[in-house]
Amino acid sequence: MSVAGFPTSSDIYLEVDGTRVAVVQSYTAKSTKSSSAVEAFGESEPVATIPGQAVHTIQLKRLYATDEAIRDGIDFYKLSGFSLVICKPDRKIIYTDCQWSAIQESATLGSMVLEEVTLVASRRIETEA
Repeated sequence: MSVAGFPTSSDIYLEVDGTRVAVVQSYTAKSTKSSSAVEAFGESEPVATIPGQAVHTIQLKRLYATDEAIRDGIDFYKLSGFSLVICKPDRKIIYTDCQWSAIQESATLGSMVLEEVTLVASRRIETEA
């Protein structure tokens, strides 16, 4: 898929069941983890910390549906359990079991472009390229 003025985003894309459904111009990822302090009777400070679960939130800018996804009648609002794949020169980062938490549209009628999508992923996997 090529769009005038848009870089070929074979590097950042959404995937459903092994099929690319959208390419993405840019992203910002933030991972947070809540940790708990372990307190002991008589101690003035915690004696340890216990790591909590990680939450991965990814902000995507300018999503373009692939031609195949458009032919299949994709509805981004109904997507769930999909993956975000980010290919870097030395590694690949995959966010799995994604759910969207916000979608902002701004496009011409009939266009399959989403300006901003916020995702929450259950896992982040990093592999060598």
